[in-house]
Amino acid sequence: MSLTPRDENLPLSKFESMLKTNSVYFFDSVEFEEIIHYYLEMGKNPLAKKAIKLGLEQHPNSINLKLLHVEVLVFEGELEKATTLLNTLKALEPNNEEVYVQQANILSKKNEHQQAINLLKLALAITDDEADIYAIIGMEYLFLDNFEEARLNFAKCLEVDYEDYSSLYNVIYCFDMESKHEEAISFLNKYIDKDPYSEVAWHQLGRQYYILEKYEDALKAFDYAVLIDEFFVGAFLEKAKTLEKLENFEAAIENYAATLELDDPTSFAFLRIGECYKNLGENTLAIQFYKKAVHEDPLLDKAWIAIANTYLENKKYQNALYYVKKAIEIDEQNTLYWRKYAEINLKLSFYEETIKAFQECLRLEDNDLIIWVGLCDTQSFIGDYEDALITLHKASVFYESFAEIEYRLCGLYFKFKNKEKGRVHLQKALEIDFEYHTILKELFPAVFKLSEVQTVIKNFK
Repeated sequence: MSLTPRDENLPLSKFESMLKTNSVYFFDSVEFEEIIHYYLEMGKNPLAKKAIKLGLEQHPNSINLKLLHVEVLVFEGELEKATTLLNTLKALEPNNEEVYVQQANILSKKNEHQQAINLLKLALAITDDEADIYAIIGMEYLFLDNFEEARLNFAKCLEVDYEDYSSLYNVIYCFDMESKHEEAISFLNKYIDKDPYSEVAWHQLGRQYYILEKYEDALKAFDYAVLIDEFFVGAFLEKAKTLEKLENFEAAIENYAATLELDDPTSFAFLRIGECYKNLGENTLAIQFYKKAVHEDPLLDKAWIAIANTYLENKKYQNALYYVKKAIEIDEQNTLYWRKYAEINLKLSFYEETIKAFQECLRLEDNDLIIWVGLCDTQSFIGDYEDALITLHKASVFYESFAEIEYRLCGLYFKFKNKEKGRVHLQKALEIDFEYHTILKELFPAVFKLSEVQTVIKNFK
């Protein structure tokens, strides 16, 4: 049976016993600090406040207990009270860096980040723990989107503690935000020269090469990361992604599978394995893993649409329709899904649903010409010529003087016996793209055969 914090920490157990019995026990100030820190870490602020109150009653001159009181006040948004208390503490101990840190924290809460940095620089002059202060300054510069200064301060943390991986990640994050990937590579190579067995550094180096599409170099870096730490799930994932880019899908599958053995299964890994099998032409296995992905995460729309696409490619349109509907249920604002829905319904000759899908795309401001043309052609096919004409006139607002629009306007106006407008649009269409006039024969064969239409085409030549 493992010990609880109460069993391990006698002052804490004694303190909670005191609260239950209303007895008054004496604790030294250090014990109170430990008790308060424990409650703050556990998110038990009411108990932390009780401990602060009792601690200050027994040790009214304790600066550290008063600083913990400030911390709680800041957390609860009592910034003015915290500021007043800090001013008092500063007068008592002007060389206590924690006073400056808490004052900077308050300024940061007020979005006065440069002023916070100025105070933190004062704290640097009097602290024995420069790394912590540099890290806080770095975060303040991040709030200001000053990534260069942030990076320089996080780098100073590494000068104090070379294995401060939090600061290393922050340095690379700053390089990323500045799109300075070559500089990041140079920094990481120098870091690795000093610590060649840092799996974190090799992993980050691989990421930079991957971003620059230097996949062979990225693969080598990820190889080193997993050699150093055979349980490094993140490195296996990145290695697998890199192998996909190199079209080594079998090896990519092996590395994705490794992550499933090392950690809880993820929908992402199942999805990527499915994609790899699809690239290998193993559609049955691809669908199996896509389905594992949606079983793991039923809201993973990318997996649902992947299943739909695979069935569509195999001409299993009813299956494809079922799965594309699943994707749309999750993200009905995704025009790519509505396009796929239109394509599948068209294959099934479900024209009303096809029209609905194209209209949803337009509602979502997907004004691609292919959407307008697809909607018009479907409306024309089922005889909704008036709606088709309205669609084309709306499309012409976005696509003025396009042959795809003009030939269709020609066909529809001839359908409505408006030969004059039909000829105008035919002439315009021929001027834009003569070779495309075969679309008229395909969509409006009766119109194409009309003598006046043939005359215009022949005279244009």
